[in-house]
Amino acid sequence: MAEKPVKVLACGDVEGRLNALFNRVQAIQKKAGQFDLLLCVGEFFGTTPEAEAEWQQYKTGAKKAPIHTYILGAASQETVRSFPSAEGCELADNITYLGRRGVFTGVSGLQIAYVSGREALQDPPPAHCFTSKHLSALWPRGVWHYGNAPEVNTKCCGSGSVANLADHLKPRYHFAALEGAHYERLPYRNHVVLQENAQHVSRFIALASVNNPAKKKYLYAFNIVPMKALEASELVKQPQDVTENPYRFCSKDKTGKQRPSFNTTEEEEPAGQFFFDLSKKQGGGFRGRGRKREGDGRGDFQRDENKQPRRHPQPTGPCWFCLASPQVEKHLVISIGTHCYVALAKGSLTPLHMLILPIGHYQSVVELSSEVVEEMERYREALKSFYKSKGARCVLFERNYKSQHLQLQVVPVPLDRCTTEDIKEAFMVQAQEQQMELMEIPQHTDLKQIAPPGVPYFYVELDSGEKLYYRIQKHFPLQFGREVLASEALLNIPTRADWRECKQTREEEEESCKQLRDDFQPYDFNMED
Repeated sequence: MAEKPVKVLACGDVEGRLNALFNRVQAIQKKAGQFDLLLCVGEFFGTTPEAEAEWQQYKTGAKKAPIHTYILGAASQETVRSFPSAEGCELADNITYLGRRGVFTGVSGLQIAYVSGREALQDPPPAHCFTSKHLSALWPRGVWHYGNAPEVNTKCCGSGSVANLADHLKPRYHFAALEGAHYERLPYRNHVVLQENAQHVSRFIALASVNNPAKKKYLYAFNIVPMKALEASELVKQPQDVTENPYRFCSKDKTGKQRPSFNTTEEEEPAGQFFFDLSKKQGGGFRGRGRKREGDGRGDFQRDENKQPRRHPQPTGPCWFCLASPQVEKHLVISIGTHCYVALAKGSLTPLHMLILPIGHYQSVVELSSEVVEEMERYREALKSFYKSKGARCVLFERNYKSQHLQLQVVPVPLDRCTTEDIKEAFMVQAQEQQMELMEIPQHTDLKQIAPPGVPYFYVELDSGEKLYYRIQKHFPLQFGREVLASEALLNIPTRADWRECKQTREEEEESCKQLRDDFQPYDFNMED
């Protein structure tokens, strides 16, 4: 027989408004039946005479809480006096103070870890505060990474200590208050897809103050079955909107070492400004970041001398795709930003087939720094809009195998040729025919969580956001992405599967790029003044 779920209510800062809270709880229970317990996070007691008068009614027994209520300790110096000690105790009939920190286990076996107060800047901390040694229940810093944004100032909100605690405990539900905001974050996973065994998801919910004038949500109801009573398959089910773990969102320090972004502030290196002159002779002269530089017609790569050049990673030998390299065919460049550039694909599959490439030397997407990823995403969105205006959907793919410089291939497929499902099926079927298993990965999954640097892979992203991934084991057909898109089922141009069979003369390439630059200009964010 299945374990009966525990019915729980969670509440934000009460701040002494006990009557308002318990009246609301009674109304909920009248409609939904009796709940097993009420958990109050944040500040429970108030500091006004009215709040004190309300509390005395419950303390003396004149009124009784309609549900087993568990509260946390003081979150301000003014309310410390309301707690007889730092240890847990019953404060009134049906109202229990859990203590400053600990783990409470109910008769059902449900375990609740709790901590109280605010993070202190000094040690020893005041009575209503904690340090990293104590770990209290507050907003965890960085919980919003990979998820929906909260309505709080993320620059000063949150505790790095609590973020570390949440990362280690992996709670199924994590409640917080004290910010006066309601925030239900998308659920996040506690494992690395395809690398670690599946685990349960976590849900972070911040609740507003009771009876707040903005009518923000302050009560949250849910049913939960204790973990020990759940089948493993049921426990690890992943909802469709699950995201990556926000506490594994990392940046790099100046030594290149990974560091959690919720503990430190990333220092931005001044970005250099690059201009690429494609000359009047070629037409559609490139304009970088809203400014135009006239050239001498040679397609020279130039820097703004008034700016400090950004130190992009450099190759150890010749590279055909590093923008500063003499081997680059610069007449193919369509647009250039601070960290990335767009170029017409050599031997393009279609006239609008383009590449997004990092200016510096990076081998794959998983090795990119955060600022390069951000600008690459801007180019992706710009190209999607551009192709949409041409009546086409966008397919992106990357082959991190037998290549030394990242090339994100961006290919438009006319809407009237096939559906997104047709494209997905074509990739899956042709992979199976070659004894390869393309795996579908969740849309919110960061590729860095699946493919560590140095691991060869093939990756496809469809216009629906669906993603397909194959970890290359031994051999891989170098033209696989092109072969699928060129197949009869999709673009029906099988003779163009190999780029070497689609070469144009230099003059033809220059003319194609001139037209493409002019067409793409309205969608190029670098043209903004």
